[in-house]
Amino acid sequence: MSKQDGSARQVSAASVDSSTSPILHVDLDAFFASVELLDHPHLANRPVVVARDSPRSVVTAANYPARRFGVRSAMPLAQAKRRCPSAVVLEPHFEKYRHYSRLVMSIFDDMTPTVERLGIDEAFLDVSGAGKVLGSPAQVATLIRQRVRDETGLACSVGAASTKFVAKLASGRAKPDGLLVIPAAETLEFLHPLPVSALWGVGEATEQALTRHALHTIGDIAATPRESLQRALGTALGSKLHDLANGIDPRRVTTERVEKSVGHEMTFEVDVTDGEQLRRELLRLCTRVGARLRANGLEANTVALKLRYADFTTISRSRKLSTPSDLARTLFTEARALLDSVGEHPPVRLIGVRAEQLVEAGGAALTLWDQDDGWRDAERTVDGVTRRFGIDSLRPASLLSPRADRPRP
Repeated sequence: MSKQDGSARQVSAASVDSSTSPILHVDLDAFFASVELLDHPHLANRPVVVARDSPRSVVTAANYPARRFGVRSAMPLAQAKRRCPSAVVLEPHFEKYRHYSRLVMSIFDDMTPTVERLGIDEAFLDVSGAGKVLGSPAQVATLIRQRVRDETGLACSVGAASTKFVAKLASGRAKPDGLLVIPAAETLEFLHPLPVSALWGVGEATEQALTRHALHTIGDIAATPRESLQRALGTALGSKLHDLANGIDPRRVTTERVEKSVGHEMTFEVDVTDGEQLRRELLRLCTRVGARLRANGLEANTVALKLRYADFTTISRSRKLSTPSDLARTLFTEARALLDSVGEHPPVRLIGVRAEQLVEAGGAALTLWDQDDGWRDAERTVDGVTRRFGIDSLRPASLLSPRADRPRP
């Protein structure tokens, strides 16, 4: 598959028949970097990296000129600078990204009621019902790309296919700023030459397992009996990859978006050994996670802790809550217990908290006297203040004092 640097770009001719390709995957190109370049148009053709410009930062995003030097998101900024010494580093502005995301998603909603948001910068659209008003899927995709360009100044790439999996692959091949239509009859012709790593569910370990069985392309997997794949990879994964390799993906575009998890993490400027400092940062992260849960009407069944050490070794621990919760106090109590359970450990480079196994808030039965009622009222009051005056306008007293071993009442 493409390195996502535009070197393997493939687009469709204007005359392509898209009648059998009603599922669109629309992906904004180098979204964070492109938004920053709106304020720095003179840098458009230069390699640009979005990151906090400090020795311990990681790359948030990179534009296509920077990607051609091998710069990737999540790469340490120091490594990115070694690969591309001429790169310009721009600070991220997440409020801008949310603003432009809302503009783009509203354009999608104008095209079809069937929009499945995948994140801040991509979505699936089913445009099978838009034909009488807007034209063929390819015409709808062209209109989307034009409106996004005219109304935001940003570029997006679109893949059109008969299945979600193939549409997403096609949008990746069309980058940057392209449209690739895969008619249903040409699905296997498109899929089979691609490497096995292009399949959903194939990570590094699975790719190595497939390579050991001399399976290098999607076509190799398609030609392998399902039972052989199941023996090599397990029943579920073997069956899934066999279906995808043969163009089978029955998933529909759905407008119901269920968050799978909510998390925040922090990379320290200097590796941290002090347990009190780690607990303070843990409380700050739990406060942000709790606020996001409440804002989305969700509660967590599980809390997960992530630690990355100075040598980039990463560990994770998780704990199931007795009842689902959206309270920072509860999340912090459990996350702190997870941190304490690690015991002696090397200096910490990064710490993170994630709320998992999310459910709609209020689904669990409440006792007559809920001991968390007071905390819930307090945290919702804080939510109202921070919505009006900013996220740092009101914080737990523990974050303003040396002690962080417990949240203060």
